[in-house]
Amino acid sequence: MPKSANPTIESDEVEAANESTPLLTAPESGVPSKHQHGGDVPSEANGHSTAKPPGADGQDRSRNEETPLPYTQVFLICYAALAEPVAYFAIFPFINEMIERTGHLDEKDVGFWSGMIESLFSLVQMVLMIFYGRAADRLGRKPVLVFSLTGIGLATALFGMSQSLWQMILTRCLAGVFAGSVVTVRTMLSEVTTQETQGRAFGWYMFVRNVGIFVGPVIGGGLANPAEQFPRVFGGVPFWEKYPYALATYVAGGIVLSSALSSLFFIDETLKRKVDGQSKADPPMSTWQVLKSPGVPIVLYIFGHTMLLALAYTAVSPVFMYTSVKNGGFGFSDQRIALFIALAGAAQALWMLLVFPPLQKRLGTGTVLRACAILWPFFMAMYPILNEFLRNDWKLAFWIIAPTGLIIGSGVAMAFACVQLCINDISPSATVLGTLNALALTLSSGVRAFAPVVATSIFAAGVKWGFADGHLIWFFLIVWAALLNVACYYLPAAAEGNIKKQSAPTTHENDVEAAER
Repeated sequence: MPKSANPTIESDEVEAANESTPLLTAPESGVPSKHQHGGDVPSEANGHSTAKPPGADGQDRSRNEETPLPYTQVFLICYAALAEPVAYFAIFPFINEMIERTGHLDEKDVGFWSGMIESLFSLVQMVLMIFYGRAADRLGRKPVLVFSLTGIGLATALFGMSQSLWQMILTRCLAGVFAGSVVTVRTMLSEVTTQETQGRAFGWYMFVRNVGIFVGPVIGGGLANPAEQFPRVFGGVPFWEKYPYALATYVAGGIVLSSALSSLFFIDETLKRKVDGQSKADPPMSTWQVLKSPGVPIVLYIFGHTMLLALAYTAVSPVFMYTSVKNGGFGFSDQRIALFIALAGAAQALWMLLVFPPLQKRLGTGTVLRACAILWPFFMAMYPILNEFLRNDWKLAFWIIAPTGLIIGSGVAMAFACVQLCINDISPSATVLGTLNALALTLSSGVRAFAPVVATSIFAAGVKWGFADGHLIWFFLIVWAALLNVACYYLPAAAEGNIKKQSAPTTHENDVEAAER
């Protein structure tokens, strides 16, 4: 896998571009590439070199000798990274039941409101992301991180005490206001590691993110309705009967607040101020120039297409599993929903950590991405088929195929890492990688803002109309997944990520090497 070096702040503009870029949403890849942080591998796109200018001391930072990995700092930063997925996914197992109870709605209308709440959360994040990136550049990473984690923790805890739909929307949007942790964590992780150790640190980061996807639903499903689940402990207590979801959100919020405290007392500030007299890099390309660079538009489209597919599925699957069998779902309890979401998170973690690195190294990014695109329609088709199993009372077949298919099908999550690598590899210059990632982030946040509400609305409409046993949404998702194969056909050669071909010396290079010997 291509390596990356520690960043050297070359100019105020370059710093602002690079540090305003968080990782992808659930599931974020964070995989470094040869362009990231000014790697010394030249780019062929648009004729711009990605060679890193020397630092203030005239030395090339990408060639520093390996220094020990600061395990304590990396661990603490990764623990801070756990906050966002725990806070985001903890409400998934019970949000549909909570909406139905709190809003006194019909089951058929629940999907629309669950999608609306999550879309507003993402929309608020999108609007404020650049603000937090600039604040981190001016005030430091640590203040923004601590402030954001504190806000997310409090807002998450308050969500469980909502007594109306508008309170649910308000507290969820409040959690979205504190989006700074997403911006700062990846930057801090890059700044405490070197080229040699960054890959290992980001591997742990990816694992922790998936742990958050696993832990969040376990907390949400395991602690919702405590008076009913644990009557000996919580039964007969008016508070827990009035606020049946408060315990789950208190625990999730408490985890986030604990990461805020650990960040406050033990994480070091990683922002290095610009050294006086440091040479300035060439002026970076404008945003419009980056957008017009060869290969960038189609790679951004593939990125957005993949995000839309993933986010629509993420929004639909909980409400689908909650919906009764006769209306096209699985009719699962909160606990079973939590179990399936957690299983998917654990499976994704294993695919990303154990399978993706050697597969990508052997086959290349483009090949792995196309394989995921081929398999994705079949993964989507599994869900309506499983509903038909339940309708026909084929429960044994259901319980064999459902968890097995979920574990195997979670391998399509490798596409998230692939599209991030494609973004990095197609960057026309190392100095605009931050700008390009910022464009991808804006696109992802925009998709995240409307995809859930659109997908859940289509699902709700299909259930209400009874079209194809309530499977209307799966027809849309199967078609959209199939269209990803068409987009991948146009993937530029520069984004293929064929490591062996890129690293193999050319005939001319062999001749030069022989002449030097």
